[in-house]
Amino acid sequence: MEAFSLEGKNIAITGAAGHLGSELSLFLSQAGAHLYLIDRDSSGLEFLADKVRNETRASVWVYAADLEDQNSRGQLVQEVKEECVALDGLIHNAAFVGTSDLTGWGVQLEDQSVESWRRAIEVNVTAPFHLTKLMLPLLETSRAPSVVMIGSVHGMIGPDWGLYEGLAMASPAAYSASKAALLQLSKWLATSLAPKIRVNSVSPGGIERGQPADFVSRYENRTPMKRMGSEQDILGAVAFLLSDASQYVTGQNIVVDGGYTVW
Repeated sequence: MEAFSLEGKNIAITGAAGHLGSELSLFLSQAGAHLYLIDRDSSGLEFLADKVRNETRASVWVYAADLEDQNSRGQLVQEVKEECVALDGLIHNAAFVGTSDLTGWGVQLEDQSVESWRRAIEVNVTAPFHLTKLMLPLLETSRAPSVVMIGSVHGMIGPDWGLYEGLAMASPAAYSASKAALLQLSKWLATSLAPKIRVNSVSPGGIERGQPADFVSRYENRTPMKRMGSEQDILGAVAFLLSDASQYVTGQNIVVDGGYTVW
């Protein structure tokens, strides 16, 4: 069982202050990992760091950075290198998911904007590529480094528009295309960085976060497990890929979707 241990591992998490990022941070710190938490929400980072320190023995460092900005990414890595000599795990969790009031995002194709497209590609694909490249010296110093991309079923299949019918919701092309590109980047990095560094993806299905009741009902009816997912459903897959228990696993995408993509 020691192969599943994360005790003493140094793990960086982007988007750490978000829904999944905060749950991952707590889970991994409880498993003994030391955390390098990255997010643009500085107050959210500090709140999370205090919670981790109060509930675990983990060491925690926080970095406020805008991953949409290339210069900010470069500055971030310089700061991490000042406090970390070896990185055992890097989780690319930050994502541009937009909001309902973002112009040109959650609307029909004819109203989706090129600007929102570019922003999604920058955060969801370019940032993971750039950060992995910049953090390569830290990863190469580790005994068994692992990179984990947080993908999505939206990067694997087309949208089922029946889920959104009559609702003020939509599935932006930029999100799906960027997550598909992220999954392919994971495979490219897996073959390019092997055998020293493993690179894998975890693709969640829909996570319930207060969506309209009609959407939730339709999604549950379309899913073999008859429910939407939660952040807790994702944690075990990520921890497995970070641990030595997955030492012969690279270039793979673990789909955690309750069977949504089986049909």
